[in-house]
Amino acid sequence: MTSDKNLSVWIVDDHQLFRVGFRTLLNRIKGVKVTFEADNGQAFIDQLKNEHPNIVFLDIAMPELNGITATQQAMRIFPKINIIILSMFGDKEYYDQLVDLGIKGFLLKSCDFQEVVRAIEAVSTGDFYFSKELLDQLSKANSKENNIFSDREKEILTKICEGKSNQEIGDELFISKRTVEKHRANLMVKTGCSNTASLVVYAVKTGKYKV
Repeated sequence: MTSDKNLSVWIVDDHQLFRVGFRTLLNRIKGVKVTFEADNGQAFIDQLKNEHPNIVFLDIAMPELNGITATQQAMRIFPKINIIILSMFGDKEYYDQLVDLGIKGFLLKSCDFQEVVRAIEAVSTGDFYFSKELLDQLSKANSKENNIFSDREKEILTKICEGKSNQEIGDELFISKRTVEKHRANLMVKTGCSNTASLVVYAVKTGKYKV
């Protein structure tokens, strides 16, 4: 992190030992400060009504209010919220639903901590970050579609390579920002790219975008 101001990061997970260890690691990152923790989705939503963090790491399986319902409610309270889902392998079935809701990242709990750092760097600058291991699994599950981009995805890939934001792309193509985000996520799954930078490199290397 290069910002002089700390990013406010929240951890929402029902496993105390995980939260303690994760908080310790996050607080070692320059420019990052864990400012709130919760062991259930309802406590997270209640706190969100009072203050807005920069990034939330959110578990899926939690008591009182699970991660999916909590994401739905959080988006209504603070549509610009940056949620990174913390997931086990079995949770990948929720990927599409959570991307539709507007999450900004999806990390497997088994990932290397450097991937957590990369996710924070990406999401804090308006980008997305999806665990490479997760994308590999999803790509294999959708192998028949891996090399097939829809016309809309091709348009959006070109505009991403031109450096356009999701809002700018949506305005130019007369579609919603959320629709652009969904197409961007699909492009990442199909290419196995974990963030926008790697997606642009992929497009240039494969000739899908001419510099």
